[in-house]
Amino acid sequence: MNSRLRIGTLSALLLAVRLVCAQEIFVCTDNKGHKLTSDRPIPECSDREQRVFGSGGTVKRTVGPSLTSQERANQDELQKREAEEQARAAEEKRRDRALLMRYVNRAAHDQERADALIQVDEVMHASQLRLVELAQQRKELDTEMEFYQKNPAKAPAALKRRISENALNVAAQQRFMASQEEEKLRINQRFDEELLKLKPRWALQAAVPTPGASKGK
Repeated sequence: MNSRLRIGTLSALLLAVRLVCAQEIFVCTDNKGHKLTSDRPIPECSDREQRVFGSGGTVKRTVGPSLTSQERANQDELQKREAEEQARAAEEKRRDRALLMRYVNRAAHDQERADALIQVDEVMHASQLRLVELAQQRKELDTEMEFYQKNPAKAPAALKRRISENALNVAAQQRFMASQEEEKLRINQRFDEELLKLKPRWALQAAVPTPGASKGK
């Protein structure tokens, strides 16, 4: 028996003895080609895979290479992103189910869109009436200012203040009208996005036969 065979036999016997004495045995081959065994993770093999044997002599599991702090941070970040993506997907499914329960068909969805736009239109109509009122007010103020055309500096401070307030109120109403136009765009965008999700679900529901539909009359 040559020396290499004797060393192999000795290693096998040593492993067998350790398996009897320990619950788990870690086994690996280090970067120099030496086969190492231990009853705990082997530091010399921290950069490579280690097999873990049970007391019965079979491989219970394997232990991957130990990670550096940067590798562990990268792995943690990856796991965090995956968890966030899974949570986002679950929330998206929940919202889609709630959306389908709220709008059972296209007619219900179209009606709610119309109702939302009508509410904005009513608010804008009130703002338009206010602009008409302010325009009439400004016309009256301009009539008063006609007395001071030759020397506007002599106009009463109260009159100047009312003209300034009128201009500020007109500007405020115009900004409000613009914001309501943007609100109408947001409403239509939201309902358009919902419609893209709902159409295939409505089609799927329509394709599923209702109980009793296949029974004869």
